[in-house]
Amino acid sequence: MIIVSTDGSCLRNPGGAIGWAWVNHQGGTSRSGGAATGTNQIAELRAILEAVEAHPGAEPLLIESDSLYAIKCASEWISSWRMNGWRTSTGGAVKNVELIQQIDRAISSRPGPVRFRWVRGHVGNYFNEMADTLAGEAARKAAASAAAEVDAPELTAVSAAENIDRLAPTTVAKSPAPQHKTTGPRASGKAVAAAPQTLTLF
Repeated sequence: MIIVSTDGSCLRNPGGAIGWAWVNHQGGTSRSGGAATGTNQIAELRAILEAVEAHPGAEPLLIESDSLYAIKCASEWISSWRMNGWRTSTGGAVKNVELIQQIDRAISSRPGPVRFRWVRGHVGNYFNEMADTLAGEAARKAAASAAAEVDAPELTAVSAAENIDRLAPTTVAKSPAPQHKTTGPRASGKAVAAAPQTLTLF
């Protein structure tokens, strides 16, 4: 059996940069990624999707996550949503439906079964903590990349203004171009609690 821990991170929920990660318990293989905006739920679901897609084949796959929402979306609720035309029991739209449909297709097309186990987060579970760290790093990297893209046009404008100053007649006085200062996001630490608890969902 393949056992994988997944986790998601959102720097400012909702709307902040997100990160996702999975870690294989056998050998510690891992993968992570991020996006400029999203929610914590999207990050948790994306982590599960990436874990399933990265582990094809007939061998059973057990995914550990500290998100009951993501686990229930991928196991308990997904069948009824599919049969109901991807509507909730009250007829409303399923949140994050496109991502959940991708998870549904990934699990359905996998020859081996996929099971889920809930674990309590931030209690010293080695692989859960590793996935949490990787997801947080990915979110911060995504936020920094987004900030750099926003600042790029401003830096280009400053450069153009400086070129105009150099080409202008010496009799014309120009004010110095404004300088722009960019600051990046700061990460906050997370407290670690006591003993882990688990719940396996099939």
